[in-house]
Amino acid sequence: MDWNFIIFSLVKIAVVVGVVQGMVAYSVLAERKISAWIQDRVGPNRAAPPFMKYIPVLGPFLTRLGIFQPLADGLKFMFKEDFTPAGVRKIYFWLAPAIAVVPAMLTVAVIPFGSQIGNQHMVIADLNVGILYTFGIVSLGVYGIVLAGYAANSKYPFFGGIRSSAQMISYEISMGMSIIPVLLIVGNLNLSQIINWQSTHGWLVMYAPISFVIFMVASFAETNRTPFDLPEAETELVGGYHTEYSSMKFALFFLAEYSNMVASSAMMVTLFFGGWSLPFFGLDHVAGPGSLGLGIAHILIFVAKLLFFMVLFIWVRWMFPRFRYDQLMDLGWRRFLPLALVNILITAVWLYLRS
Repeated sequence: MDWNFIIFSLVKIAVVVGVVQGMVAYSVLAERKISAWIQDRVGPNRAAPPFMKYIPVLGPFLTRLGIFQPLADGLKFMFKEDFTPAGVRKIYFWLAPAIAVVPAMLTVAVIPFGSQIGNQHMVIADLNVGILYTFGIVSLGVYGIVLAGYAANSKYPFFGGIRSSAQMISYEISMGMSIIPVLLIVGNLNLSQIINWQSTHGWLVMYAPISFVIFMVASFAETNRTPFDLPEAETELVGGYHTEYSSMKFALFFLAEYSNMVASSAMMVTLFFGGWSLPFFGLDHVAGPGSLGLGIAHILIFVAKLLFFMVLFIWVRWMFPRFRYDQLMDLGWRRFLPLALVNILITAVWLYLRS
């Protein structure tokens, strides 16, 4: 038994899960602050532990930034009454939040967040079919939402669950087809090999820009983010599939949404923007492979790119109105699906003429 492999794998799992959960917590804070800036408000600037008032300059500064707001939110969810309505289907009602959040966390297992430090590759599971694994796991997330709508035994959550299932099925097809040109160009399903190809030839967004646009828009639909937040449209469905939820079960749905945002952003960075590489600046060749400094630099590059897309997710929510449901379905089936098919054909012809 290779104990080194087991120990380092457990360390990588703990670090990745911890970082993702930290990103989720402070993405909520970033969303509040960015929306406040857009709407000319201040945003969270009060929540802080009592001892912070005794720290002269740093305490008020951190309080105004809202650094402690995620901690306050987490404590609120933990200590809030966990109310289960009388008419719900209790087993499914308890199971739905867990089913929603688990696929979001499993997706990041195959995403390379760095190159190499020593002999350790900065990925939890370097699968040769990483893309197929990702799409297989992501497609499971819809079951949690559908189950939540069914278990609540109420019309508004049920409508939200049905909307979500139709929406995810519609845009999963376009998202899957948008990846095919990437696979044709690189000729590999391994995400690490896709990044290595980009470190040599340049980012794939330059070779397949249409694929990137389809994938990005489909990511908004898959994560139920505005302008595709029809499953939880407050103006129509009160709160959609999580109307009847409270306390930590309600928090798990938020955790799933923001974890899916992190996973979608990481996939866009990996597939189209070179992952941890910066081929145009020669950083990949500054030091030998496996060096500590270069490995940490690659991780920071990946995180910086990921945060850019997280901010994009948040910015779009506060800048664009929600689609009508018929517009959402029309865009998925009558616009993106034919465009994805044409994009595959154009890429295949281009590669044939180049060969």
